[in-house]
Amino acid sequence: MAYFEKKAQKRVKKGFTLLELLVVILILGLLAAFVVPNIIGASDKAKRDLVCSQMGSVANALDMFKMDNGMYPDTEEGLEALVKNPDPDKYPAYSSKPYIKRVPKDSWGQPIQYIKTDSGFDLISFGPDRKEGGSGDNADIHYSQCNK
Repeated sequence: MAYFEKKAQKRVKKGFTLLELLVVILILGLLAAFVVPNIIGASDKAKRDLVCSQMGSVANALDMFKMDNGMYPDTEEGLEALVKNPDPDKYPAYSSKPYIKRVPKDSWGQPIQYIKTDSGFDLISFGPDRKEGGSGDNADIHYSQCNK
């Protein structure tokens, strides 16, 4: 009889109880409630940081353009002026190679905007809403506001 009793005890101990499963599900739910919002927020911050980094590369190319040509390209010429000389008469000292290979897009797939100002330039990404303006998470990202 001892043999059958041991077998019966083994069968009982093989599975998890409903209470144990509920405790595990509760713990996983609590972890998800705390971790998921942080992961989502980190993704948005990473995209914004990437845009600032891309703008930094474009700003370096614009500075090289200015060193060669004595001025930044006009707003109308835009960042395309870094890819191809827009006016050989206006920019006779334009580099033999383009300053950048192509006009970069921001983290949301939109072209980075360029504006020539009196004191230099600004680069702008319209952010996740892809529209000019916005506030909070949808606010535009200006290179002048990026941590340099």
